[in-house]
Amino acid sequence: MTTKRGRLWYVLGPSGAGKDSVINYARERLGAEACVLFAHRYITRPADAGGENHVALRPDEFALRERAGLFVLTWHRNDLSYGIGIEVEQWLARGLDVVVNGSRSALPLAERRFPGLIPLWIGASSEVLAQRLAARGRESEEQIHQRLAEAGAFSPPTNARVLLNDGELAEAGETLLAWLRGETVPH
Repeated sequence: MTTKRGRLWYVLGPSGAGKDSVINYARERLGAEACVLFAHRYITRPADAGGENHVALRPDEFALRERAGLFVLTWHRNDLSYGIGIEVEQWLARGLDVVVNGSRSALPLAERRFPGLIPLWIGASSEVLAQRLAARGRESEEQIHQRLAEAGAFSPPTNARVLLNDGELAEAGETLLAWLRGETVPH
């Protein structure tokens, strides 16, 4: 029996755009019949640091897993290391769609590794980004200014589906749900 390969939904966008919130919204509401899995990232950040539900690793643990080939993608940003586990390849091979919270810097490698990848850009206005970054309390004022400058320097890839997450979470969340279910929604 041949199973159609699943699709990789590669979420990216500026820090503070609400990527984790939109992903969690969809994850909590999407039933198993949709055949969609949400991959956890492996991060060298403590588990209780706030934000996404991730697998917390010490830097030496991360390096060992990276050397052992246990990640399909890795990147290093803001003094942290991030990885997507090799289990994603198995899920895709079994026909399941997979949502990963990626990085702009790792997108070219992800596109080479996963032909047919669907880039999903979640963005927000600079005013909303500034409010959210300040509210989460993880960055200094200087770091917030740096993140806002970086956000202004990037735009969505031309082939990306784009979600603007300036309003109520349910607006962006329901659009993502519809896309994951295969429903036609303007983007």
